[in-house]
Amino acid sequence: MRNIKLVLGYDGTGYAGWQRQLGQPSIQQVVEEALVRLTQAPVILHGAGRTDAGVHAEGMAANFQTESAIPLPGLVKGLNSMLPEAIRVLAAENVANDFHARYNATGKVYEYTFMATEIMPPCLRLYAVQVRRDFDCEAVQLCLPMLVGTHDFSSFETAGSRDLSLTGGRGAVRTIFTARLTAEGKDGRLYRLTIGGDGFLRHMVRNIVGTLFAVGRGRLAPLDFQKIVVARDRSQAGMTAPARGLTLKNVLY
Repeated sequence: MRNIKLVLGYDGTGYAGWQRQLGQPSIQQVVEEALVRLTQAPVILHGAGRTDAGVHAEGMAANFQTESAIPLPGLVKGLNSMLPEAIRVLAAENVANDFHARYNATGKVYEYTFMATEIMPPCLRLYAVQVRRDFDCEAVQLCLPMLVGTHDFSSFETAGSRDLSLTGGRGAVRTIFTARLTAEGKDGRLYRLTIGGDGFLRHMVRNIVGTLFAVGRGRLAPLDFQKIVVARDRSQAGMTAPARGLTLKNVLY
């Protein structure tokens, strides 16, 4: 029995997210079905985590066990010949039998893309979010150091993220090790917000971004953002930012 780790990239547009959903297409379902056809045996694909409907990935990790002897290059080529163009296997490797893509992960890095413009380029409409041209990125930059470190991120946690009746575990405490904003493009109006941490609550990144959008639009001050971080109260934070701007860049091991 082999344990194989895959690295996957996908365009989440039109999919219900990573995890199987009843009556809706998911990334996990499509890849599992291709694996079953290729290996001629039942397969369970374990992902490093869940991505929401419409969220993209450049480095989702997943693993499965198989008795198939197909060499790794043939496995990658065969899967990509069966998968839709929106999903690609980028790499495959044999890993230890006890490796699990989710439980062995030590962190993830996400990137959120948005553009400060009056007219959104059509080619970016599925991968970036439009904000108004006078968006105050300097105010957003002041907020980012407030995220770095170990904090209780309840203010950015969507209901249903975890079982609140459980008293053990780390609760909503997570460690963010990087939060940075970079500008791209000829006029510097395309922005990429990178957030890396040892784990994320449901919609945590999108809720953080939605609150940062409120700062950039002048509805909140950086001091307000700091108060929201420590408040542990979701009702004080901003709206959930659209899924299409979010990409899972890679999973850390």
